[in-house]
Amino acid sequence: MKFTEEHEWLRVEDDLVVVGITSHAAEQLGDVVFVELPEAGTTVSKDDEVVVIESVKAASDILAPVDGEIAEVNEALVDDPGKVNEDPEGDAWFFKLKIEDLSVLDELMDEAAYKKFVG
Repeated sequence: MKFTEEHEWLRVEDDLVVVGITSHAAEQLGDVVFVELPEAGTTVSKDDEVVVIESVKAASDILAPVDGEIAEVNEALVDDPGKVNEDPEGDAWFFKLKIEDLSVLDELMDEAAYKKFVG
């Protein structure tokens, strides 16, 4: 997995990049009560606001970590936003991106660097 300074994780599955938020981010947010996802087929650029999350503490935006096209969204989070707190780095992924060049992920932090970043 790769990580961003915005506390997102990225995992490559086949030819797609799965994106979610880290356990650290989920803890900081508190109980998530609402998730608004983008539509599949939407083209995004790095740092575009893609997902809106509301928790009991705050509202936050999830930014596109890289350029790409939204291939799939996790509709289960709309019906059960609490999944974000239960399994942020597993079943509670937000969207899957189709990207041109997977090598752009090399610029992101690995797990050790991310732990140091939040530590």
